Parts: sequence; structure tokens; C-alpha cells
Amino acid sequence: MGLFFPKAYEKTTYDIDFEKLYAAGYRGIIFDIDNTLVEHGAPADARAIELFDRLKALGFKICLVSNNKEPRVKSFNDEVKAFYIHKAGKPMRKGYIRAMEIMETDKTNTVSIGDQIFTDTVGANNAGVKSILVGKIARHEEIQIVLKRFLEFFVLLCYKISGKSKKKFY
Repeated sequence: MGLFFPKAYEKTTYDIDFEKLYAAGYRGIIFDIDNTLVEHGAPADARAIELFDRLKALGFKICLVSNNKEPRVKSFNDEVKAFYIHKAGKPMRKGYIRAMEIMETDKTNTVSIGDQIFTDTVGANNAGVKSILVGKIARHEEIQIVLKRFLEFFVLLCYKISGKSKKKFY
């Protein structure tokens, strides 16, 4: 089950203590977009733009890693001004490895943040990157994601029973 367990869980991306992450030595952040930063398909909003400005001011390098096509990822990135990788092939590790190359970070000082276990968490874990699973932003999702959420429910239940959901690596 370890491949499916994140290293930390937060209710939302916006609840993460990024100052504490930075103090712990992390310098790169890999973000999923949809339901991690904004609702599925939504443009970057003021809250996301403010977060990215704050993270860059702290000294973080940021890369969006998404399975979406380039128009979606690029339009979001035009607002937040980070690095990005589209059609990343998550949960394969290649997108994460490429993101670290672009940011000039490595698996010891990079963290990945996303809302889905079977893409974001497994992908980060495959690449040896610490993963933070966040709760989804929107209630309404595409049917293929709804089906995955059903399976994720059981993984999250095991994660919570294991006691690992109470521990943070930062």
C-alpha cells in the first residue's frame, strides 16, 4: 500500500504551511492543476496567483505537471508564471523527473502536491518525491474521475487507519 500513501495530507493546497516546507529544506514544488489549485477546467484565480507569487518570493521554484493538453496548461501557466509540463503521463515518473531537471532540484528537496492518489501520489512516489495529497476543490467531476474516487476512498481509509495521515514529513 505504500505506493498509494502520500507522505502528508492536507484539506486543501491553501492549508499547507509552505514556510515550514521551505524551512525544512524544500526548494521545488510540483503542482497538479485541476482540483488541486482551481476547479476542473477553471482559469487561474486570484487565490492561485497570490499563492504562486508568495511561493516565488519565499524562494521556491514551481512546475505544473499535468496530464492535460498544452492549451489548458499553458493558459493556466500564463497567469501564474511557473514552469510547466503538459501530457505528463502521470503516474509514470518521467514528468516528475523532467520537472526536477527544469527546476534544478532533486528528489531530496522537491515536493509534489495533487488531489488524486492514482495519478499524483503514485507518480510522485514512483519518482521518489515526497507527496502531499490534498482534498479536491470541486464536488462535480468527470465520470472517469468519479470512478477513481470510489477506489481512492478505500485507499484513504487504509491510510487513515494506518495512522500515517496524522504524521507530516515537514
